[in-house]
Amino acid sequence: MFSIPDSYHLGLSLITFASILTITILSRKLGKLIPVFGRTAKLNKDAYDKKMQRKVYADNQKLNRKWGFVDMLVIFLLIIPFCVTAESQPLWKMALDMFVILMFYDFFYYLTHRFLFHNGGFGNGPLMWVHAVHHQQNNPCRGDSSYIHPIEVAIGLGLYAGSILVLSLLMGQFHVVTIVITWVIFSEVNNHNHDLWEEDRFPYKYLSYMSKMHHHHHSRFTSGNFATISLFYDWLFNSYDTGNGWGKFKREPRAEKPAA
Repeated sequence: MFSIPDSYHLGLSLITFASILTITILSRKLGKLIPVFGRTAKLNKDAYDKKMQRKVYADNQKLNRKWGFVDMLVIFLLIIPFCVTAESQPLWKMALDMFVILMFYDFFYYLTHRFLFHNGGFGNGPLMWVHAVHHQQNNPCRGDSSYIHPIEVAIGLGLYAGSILVLSLLMGQFHVVTIVITWVIFSEVNNHNHDLWEEDRFPYKYLSYMSKMHHHHHSRFTSGNFATISLFYDWLFNSYDTGNGWGKFKREPRAEKPAA
């Protein structure tokens, strides 16, 4: 007779999912009350609404909402229930777990993004035809974070959920709060990287830097900056790109356009 393993916690997984949705919705609504975030939200929404007037763009977003929902069902029914616990854990462990999850994921996303999508950064990767959909947006707005091929949706979410699963086997089950906070960070960082962002003053300089670096990546298919949570792995593996190219083959700055 089939029996459910003791390590399978569906109720906690559903609580985790509901908490992620609630925090994400509330944080976005409350964020708009801060003038800088309110202006940024309007700037990106206006750009997104304009793009949604194109049928091919709207169809892609609709398709990804459908398949993204299927991917999330699989993750929160078949993966997260084995990785989550409500047993008390010290705050230092939860903080360490969050850091390890995000950096572990970012390492494998870096490798996937660089070598499968971009062939090491020189274009024509094995899955270039998948990732090329996303790179149609050379100057992305926030909504373009989900303008991607459905296969890339599955790869991105699968890498993140797979990272949690592997680490839970190595480190033990993670607290609900740990999964919720890291998932919100994972989602919001990926969205913000695509933001059209205008503020470049304290305390928003790092947010400006994050968006600017990812826009450099989108500017051409051979740009660097392949990580998504931070640029640590790009710095470590010599693919950091401030807009003038990257790596030993990319040292020459772009030619300046002549002044009008």
